[in-house]
Amino acid sequence: MKILPLEPKARARRKGALRARHPWPPLHLDRTRHPPDPALANLLPPEDCLRCSVLPWAIRGDMLVIGSADPDRFSEAIDLLPAEAPPRVVRARIPQADIQAEIAARHGPALARRAETQLAADFSCRDLNTASPRTAAMAAGFAMACLAALAVAPRFFFTVVLGIALLSLVLGQILKLSALVASLRARPAPAVPLPDRLPLVSLLVPLYREPEVAHALIGRLGRLSYPKWRLEILLTLEEDDSQTRAALAGRPLPPWMRVVEVPRGTVTTKPRALNYALNYARGEIIGIYDAEDSPAPDQLDRVVARFAHAPPEVACLQGILDFYNPSANWLSRCFTIEYAAWFRIMLPGLARLGLPVPLGGTTLFLRREALERVGGWDSHNVTEDADLGIRLARHGYRTELVATVTREEANNRFWPWVRQRARWLKGYAVTWWVHSRTPSALWRDLGPRRFVGLQVLLLTTLLQFALAPVLWSFWLVLIGLPHPLAGQMPGWTMPLLIAIFLSAEALTILTGALALARGPYIRLLPWVPTMLLYFPLGSLALWRGLWQVLSRPFHWDKTRHGVSQPRGPADELPDQPA
Repeated sequence: MKILPLEPKARARRKGALRARHPWPPLHLDRTRHPPDPALANLLPPEDCLRCSVLPWAIRGDMLVIGSADPDRFSEAIDLLPAEAPPRVVRARIPQADIQAEIAARHGPALARRAETQLAADFSCRDLNTASPRTAAMAAGFAMACLAALAVAPRFFFTVVLGIALLSLVLGQILKLSALVASLRARPAPAVPLPDRLPLVSLLVPLYREPEVAHALIGRLGRLSYPKWRLEILLTLEEDDSQTRAALAGRPLPPWMRVVEVPRGTVTTKPRALNYALNYARGEIIGIYDAEDSPAPDQLDRVVARFAHAPPEVACLQGILDFYNPSANWLSRCFTIEYAAWFRIMLPGLARLGLPVPLGGTTLFLRREALERVGGWDSHNVTEDADLGIRLARHGYRTELVATVTREEANNRFWPWVRQRARWLKGYAVTWWVHSRTPSALWRDLGPRRFVGLQVLLLTTLLQFALAPVLWSFWLVLIGLPHPLAGQMPGWTMPLLIAIFLSAEALTILTGALALARGPYIRLLPWVPTMLLYFPLGSLALWRGLWQVLSRPFHWDKTRHGVSQPRGPADELPDQPA
């Protein structure tokens, strides 16, 4: 039988009768002693049940019993009842956790499948591993042409590659310099008070095989000063993650924190877990943290206050990331300098220039309405954060940087660092492909200036890491050896190219030094010149990432946390940035 919504008059009669005859709360329900009737599982869609905090429970004659955890949203649920529902409705109180547990038991696998494909295909990379005969032929033809040129005319091939590398280097440095100047001109947003009406904030924290940091995470998030009665934290676990589940079971969770288990699916990625957990989140503001994060205690207060005073088109606030183990070794020091340059120079500069902001994967906060409008996360993209930032821009939203810091663990072991960076660069390549496969649509959504800015940002990042070995040839000249193309170019060309190369290295050092001056790690200043040895590691990661684009495009190389712990509580607590 086709389910039809109630006519307006019938809805009004039903709501009026409810208000008159059934004051809140007439009943209490116990899911263990009196489980809900499974025949009512499809009376309301699970999404509506979760949004309104209700669950059709039982039918007694002409009376429908509905469990509800939120009396303010009960009338909204009544409007959604089909015409075939019994004419009388009785409200009954039930804990929110019981409603969500029942929905998960009934509809969890279906919600998980939807989480994988809810984003429109035009914005998703889920078809990346399916190539048409035409695209396969084009790729094979391009590869054969490159190999033929390398075999027949190696000097010509090297010259072309060097030209592409230099062009990407120049464009990338222009963008970096523009972002640097823009960030220096930016003024910190003035402190604003919290609104009178505090919004409900939902924090999604995906964990996967994180037993080492699970207990510390609960304590770190417990330091947040935002009123707990307006806060919910969803620790999101994969169904097969028995390690983290056992670690969490050893410590009771506060009432504002609960576990959401994600059923198995075709991919195991952070964005898929986020899409699934979003169904169970009730907040107007959605925040994302990683398992090893230690946010500033007043972070949510700052975020909520800024959202309350920001225009509606500001859909996302991105916090600043630092590390609590910067002195562990050389790799962690360089990682800290790189993060300082990215979060204190590049991202604020991009935002001030009005360009799309590729988000960081944590300490980002979104208006729920905007997040749902753009389709949530792409479950198959291994840099779901960068992709989401670009989609927000394409839909007319803006991202701002908010002056609040989260500290996390720097990945400071060589091969784990390479694997993590390979995933990031693979995701950048996939994100560029997704948004550029229909250039006319991207141009229309972003406009000429932002279109060019996005292409420069993503393409130069990929090309500079891919072609860095070609640029390293200039070091041969600086140590007194001849350049491979020395006899093929006019005499004035080589000094000019070396000057371009060295100016790019100088800009990298300048950006790192200025970034450290804006944060708490000025003591790392002597290590900034060693970044010239750090960034070449990204070339190895890039080629690993490109290989995975072809072989395992949706594989998520998991980074193990809890290896390099902070020395003490003081290292966990972030200082506010300058």
